[in-house]
Amino acid sequence: MKQKTYSTEIPKEQAFLIGFPNDQEGLDVSFEELKALADTAGLEVVRTLEVKLRDINPATYVGSGKVKEIKELGAEHPELHLFIFDTELTNAQHKNLEDELQAKIMDRTGLILEIFAQRARTREGKLQVECAQLAYLLPRLTGMWSHLSRQYAGAGTKGPGETQLELDKRKAHKRLQHLREELEAVRKDRTLQRKARQKSRETAVALVGYTNAGKSTLMNALTGADVLVENKLFATLDPTSRVYLAPNNERFIFIDTVGFIRHLPHTLVEAFKATLEEAEKADVIVHVADASAPDTEEQIEAVNNVLTEIGAQNNPRILVLNKKDMLSFARYHELKARFPEALFISAKEKDGFKALMDEIVEKRKAPRPWAKLILPPDRGDLVAKLYARSTVRNLSYDEDAIRLEAEIPKDLRAEYFPYREKKSEE
Repeated sequence: MKQKTYSTEIPKEQAFLIGFPNDQEGLDVSFEELKALADTAGLEVVRTLEVKLRDINPATYVGSGKVKEIKELGAEHPELHLFIFDTELTNAQHKNLEDELQAKIMDRTGLILEIFAQRARTREGKLQVECAQLAYLLPRLTGMWSHLSRQYAGAGTKGPGETQLELDKRKAHKRLQHLREELEAVRKDRTLQRKARQKSRETAVALVGYTNAGKSTLMNALTGADVLVENKLFATLDPTSRVYLAPNNERFIFIDTVGFIRHLPHTLVEAFKATLEEAEKADVIVHVADASAPDTEEQIEAVNNVLTEIGAQNNPRILVLNKKDMLSFARYHELKARFPEALFISAKEKDGFKALMDEIVEKRKAPRPWAKLILPPDRGDLVAKLYARSTVRNLSYDEDAIRLEAEIPKDLRAEYFPYREKKSEE
């Protein structure tokens, strides 16, 4: 008699995805990305629905008729208790949809936060994720939330967890303040590390890009690092720094940052400032884009938007189109015409690395104008900022002024212009 076997695999939580096509972004791309996010979060997508909206309903986003249709379609799956909307819902819409569907409701921001909560490994990463989640959950801390978190397990209950959800807002605010203070300490530590790099004249190169563009593969191939590489969105979350030693023994510090995505939640940008500052303060930014993606141009624009938000839009930057080994002849020339200054590489095949390193050296050597500055004697903060961002020489103090010469980064020139000594530029 054949012995009966039983699976020990935990069944995935089922999810219903609701997407919204628009004129700017094809639904296929947006929906495929939402499906990939759901898969990364460990969910099983059992239903999808395209909803074309003329107007957004302030109460439920989709209107009462569509809510009824969604509820009826969801009822066909008895184990389904999670509905994910490919948008950002207001607090009122979130609660009203929970009341109508009697299920967990998650928007795009909540799903991304769930993935970050699952993938944070280091203390810094966990601090940043919890900070972002609390900032997101604070307006939603109601009795209904704690009831739902007890009734249904799975996505949306990881991170701060049930205990956090049941806290009153006063305690949650206190916890959030504590997290922000700890993250500020992390930022100060990173500032000290950057100063040490500057003294040793090491070049800091920040790898940025859309999630799953191949940043970690490039990092591993260049430096021999062991950063996790996985064909999933946000495969790596915690920042990693590795040394690249050039043939002339010059040292470069490569920093792999968190991947970006369309509509990256502002709470994440705020919480991950300590990490994203590595891009803002880097000597060179290498923007890695997936040349094989159907929406390469849109992904590049999304990353550029985040770089602008964190104040890194003026840093020396190199656009690298990765995965050229997967391009057709026509697509290669289409992208070449669209981005004539971009470098085409294959991180997987280690192809194009010499041209990339030559370009990094060239960008790093881009001259900054030196300026002689006369600062008020009580503006030591301006001196500290220059030490953190550039090179300073001939510093002296007297009773009525602080005098120095410095290379002024482009994004700081307007701030320091009033203190410039006349005819000081070299």
